[in-house]
Parts: sequence; C-alpha cells; structure tokens
Amino acid sequence: MGVKLGILGLGTVGTGTVQLLQDKTGRHPLLQEIEIYRVGVRSLDKPRAVELSTDVVTTDLEAIVNDPTVDIIVEVMGGLEPARSLILKALSNGKHVVTANKAVIARFGAEIFTTANQASVYVMLEAAVGGGIPVIQPLKQSLSVNRIQAVTGIVNGTTNYILTRMQTEGSNFSDVLADAQHLGYAEADPTADVDGLDAADKIAILASLGFGGRINLKDVYTEGIRQVSKTDIAYAEKLGFVIKLLAIAKRITSSEEDGGTQGYGDAGKFYLSPLSVRVHPTLVPKAHPLASINGVYNAILVEGEPIGQVMFFGPGAGAGATASAVTSDILNLAASLKSQKVSTENQSKIGSLNPLLACGHHEYSQIVPMTELITRFYARFLTNDQPGVIGKLGTCFGNYGVSLESIVQTGFQGELAEIVVVTHDVREGNFRQALAEIESLESVESIPSLLRVL
Repeated sequence: MGVKLGILGLGTVGTGTVQLLQDKTGRHPLLQEIEIYRVGVRSLDKPRAVELSTDVVTTDLEAIVNDPTVDIIVEVMGGLEPARSLILKALSNGKHVVTANKAVIARFGAEIFTTANQASVYVMLEAAVGGGIPVIQPLKQSLSVNRIQAVTGIVNGTTNYILTRMQTEGSNFSDVLADAQHLGYAEADPTADVDGLDAADKIAILASLGFGGRINLKDVYTEGIRQVSKTDIAYAEKLGFVIKLLAIAKRITSSEEDGGTQGYGDAGKFYLSPLSVRVHPTLVPKAHPLASINGVYNAILVEGEPIGQVMFFGPGAGAGATASAVTSDILNLAASLKSQKVSTENQSKIGSLNPLLACGHHEYSQIVPMTELITRFYARFLTNDQPGVIGKLGTCFGNYGVSLESIVQTGFQGELAEIVVVTHDVREGNFRQALAEIESLESVESIPSLLRVL
C-alpha cells in the first residue's frame, strides 16, 4: 500500500473515518492507496462498530506516533491532553497530521504550526470547524486572493437547535436544553456549547485563516445563550429578527478605528490589521442569509473583495459529516506525498511546503476591545409605571450619543412596565455608559435583556 495511517481514537469520528476508508467503492481512486496501518484506542475490550485485525489496534499511542513507517497521523481522540503532546511528537517525527480537534488548535495552534513548519510537514484541520462543511480549505485556497472583510457563522449545532426550538415552540431555555440532552443533541455537561466556548474555538481558527494572523483565544469575547429568554425571542419576532448565537470575525476599517492598521505590540510582536472577534447571541434580520439556518445545521458566511458574499452550509457534526472532512484532508496529504515521491525520484528539491496547504502566518492579529465595537443594540427594561420614564431613557441615551431607532412600551410584567429599545449603530463603550446612568434611575427596576443586533 502507498500511504500508511496511524489513527488516534476510535470514538464516533474515528469509527466514521475508518468506515469511510474501508468503503472505497464509488469513491476517489486515491483511497485505494491508503492503508489503515495502526489504530490507537484506550481499551482493547470495548465493542467496536468496525472490523480491524488485532495487529492493527493498540493501546500504545506513543508507539504509533513514533513508528517510522507511519506517514500520516489522524488525531480524532479529542481533548487537550494527550492529544496535544501526541500531535507535537508526530510533527517532530516528520509526520503529517490530520485533526478534528478545534480545542487543541485554538489553544495551542501557534506551537503546533511552528513545529509543523520547522519539520516541513502539514497540519490539516478541515473537520475542526463546521463538521462536514468545507470551509477551511476554501479559506486557504479558493478564497485566498480575496481581501476578507468578515467571517460570520452559526458554528455550534447544539445552541442553534435550542434557539430554533425556543423560537418555534415558545419554550424556555432550560426546558429545551433538558430535552436536547435527552435526545443526544446536547452533552450531559453542556457548558462548552451553551456558554459559547466551542464557537469561540472555531471562530479563532476561522479568523486566523481568513485574516492571516494568529489569534489569542483569551482575546475572543465570548457570551453564551443561557440568558436568552422566550420573551426576547417573541419581541425579536415582532421586530423582524431571529436570535442566533453568532461567531463573528470582522476587519475593523479606518472609519471604525483611528490610527494605522499595523504596528508593534507587546513583546515586539508585529500586529496585522485590527479585528473584532466575538461570540454572542445576536438579533439577525429575517432577510439575512443566516436567519434561515435552523436546527443542528451550521453555516459560515464569508465576505470579501472582490467576491462579495459566499455562504457554506451543511451538517455541523455527526460521524459521517466529520469523517468526510477528515478523509478529504487525508486524500490531500496522500496526493502531496505521491507528488513528493515523484519529485524524489526525479532528484528534485524536496522539503518545501505548499503555501496553500501549510500555515504560513506568524504574527498576531490585534483584537480590539469590545468597548470600541460599533454595533446596534436591543435592550429590554422593566420600569415603574409612571409618566416620563421613556423620556428619561431617551435623555440618558442622548447624553452619550446613543441614537435610538425605536423605543416602545410593549406591555406589563406584574406592576412593572416593559420597555424595549433598539439603537442605531453605536460604540459599545458609549452604550454601556448610558446603561450605567439608566440603572441609577429610581424608576428603572432592572435591565433583564441586552443583545446585539447584526
């Protein structure tokens, strides 16, 4: 056989990948040259949905990444460790790596890609974002000549499923979450999904590829959906919006940010054009392409010049979808290894990387603070039912240059009046200052909801 694989992990994604590699009929002929040489598992006794010979399956994962006959390591075990250490060891040993592990890439990408470049090998990660949706390779190749202006996505199927059901059924978050857990759409510990952490990992990866600079994950503003209420979903509907958890990476233009677009930052690191990178629930206009993405599906909208808007849509998780992305990366590497072999036979120079497959950026992108973000806001206030309250709200907003698109009293909760405000574009820092003054008003009981508007 031509290309030998060492697969780390035989869970949902690993099993799906092995099944796809074993079922070659009607698929790309290059699959015939790929051999499942070693598969690393935690336990040999666990029942498997795939048939593999006993000499292929092992619990010694270190031996797989150190085996000189293995060409490609496929890391589908998940988690931070030992995945990170095994990936680094494989790269140091001159092996290409395919991974579906967005958490490892988002947190340790600088270390991993630096090691890969030093060893002249590739790290392929199509499955790390969007499940089966091909978006990584298009950003690296097909769209690489564009000036990317924004990448906006629904990249977490669990939260999209929850928000979709809250919208269609008028249900509470806690009730839908419990049902999603029962159906297997949400984990027993849903923190990574509902608090936006999973989406933050993914937008950090997409931003680094789309804008050509490394992203510090700690700089990505992250807000989940726990505070989204059925009341806000109902008001959003009346106003012509749906609420989605969006992951957004956007280039800050000169009109939004004073000063130059490049410079030196901490520790002498060179920064690229400033970006806004964030995850939060957002009111999306119903006419927007992302507004109709429902259920467990994912979609990523890329905006660039000269192409305009391109949207990638499909299943964001699942054994088959993710295995499709993993195996496409394996095929890309198999083709590269095959052409490298031809170069060697022709005594051509080898060891250089294809810049459209490799990660070539080393500088860090500057992430602007959320206080500098220019966006629209939706806010819901509970106030005492007395004359002049709306006027006082308007005055406070006006004091900080916040222009209102609409301000209406929508009804009552008990004895408290409910007032909903939608702003025009405003600097977030100004809006927060206005809210601080509003909270000090005796007539304002609380601000139960605050959401950004796309």
